[in-house]
Amino acid sequence: MTPTQTHRAGHIAAASAAILAGLCFLSRGSGLTAGPAKPADIKTGIDQSLNGRQVFPPDDPWNTDVSKEPVDPNSDALIASIGVKKGLHPDFGTTMSDAHGNAVPNGIPYVIVSGSQPKVPVTFEYKDESDPGPYPIPPDAPIEGGPKSDGDRHILVIDKDNWKLYETWSTYPLDGGKSFKAGSGAIFDLNKKSTQRPAGWTSSDAAGLPVFAGLARYDEIVERGKLTHALRFTIVHSRHGYISPATHFASSKTDKNLPPMGMRVRLKAGFDTSKFPTAAKVILEGLKTYGMIVADNGSDWFITGAPDPRWNEDDLHALSKVKGGEFEVIKMGEVVTR
Repeated sequence: MTPTQTHRAGHIAAASAAILAGLCFLSRGSGLTAGPAKPADIKTGIDQSLNGRQVFPPDDPWNTDVSKEPVDPNSDALIASIGVKKGLHPDFGTTMSDAHGNAVPNGIPYVIVSGSQPKVPVTFEYKDESDPGPYPIPPDAPIEGGPKSDGDRHILVIDKDNWKLYETWSTYPLDGGKSFKAGSGAIFDLNKKSTQRPAGWTSSDAAGLPVFAGLARYDEIVERGKLTHALRFTIVHSRHGYISPATHFASSKTDKNLPPMGMRVRLKAGFDTSKFPTAAKVILEGLKTYGMIVADNGSDWFITGAPDPRWNEDDLHALSKVKGGEFEVIKMGEVVTR
């Protein structure tokens, strides 16, 4: 059996300025370009180091405009199973509290390394569905939920020179970061269209998808003011099945009114975004064009992003005013159940 990965919910925005300043990761002596380490370094921060490069080619499923795609005939029932009156929840921002009461970055962090970053061994619990290492993980790479997290513990690494993405789930450093153990792991070539895993394989995510491709990031939403790809979101109840681009299911339920992994929804074209704060409006307009994809079991309508001390929590919280009934399901292809 492969892991049914549950995205831990939680969101507390109170933290000291010192904690906020260190949220985005900066590795010492490892050739990383991540940050900001302090407020003055904002312009040379982690997101800037991507230099506006698009993750995966324009015709990749994550980057495809679905605003004109037909609606699935079972859309109403599928949306109802997630919650018509439930609001969106931004599962990212500045900080949150972990299970031990520590303030940690809220969201799934990532780190950018150069092509010279040393690769280290990674052992996997589900090695038959994981891409073997070594992986270029720095000894002090940021872990989702913080180093003491008992949640999903994703580590996301982008090799900016070779333009590859390395992702692990349930990740623990060994011997001071000289090696790691993880539940599962996947490597994606960001130059290629095909993001799909072999049929039936997981990744670092339940659906077998790349996590990083579906994150809301500060550089896109605020600095460039445009979302140009689908976002990742979670639901409580999914179906025993998946549709492309997903390759893995995470449920034994067979109800056809439940979403399969990989199901894509979009915000209805007529939804009025004019009164929303700028950041929320950018996200919502992006959801009209690119939608969002079911990637994991977790809380309903939780959308995923990367932590950043510069997010405005009030602006993000405005997304909760958008209810599930404002979405529709893009017509699905074959649902794979094996």
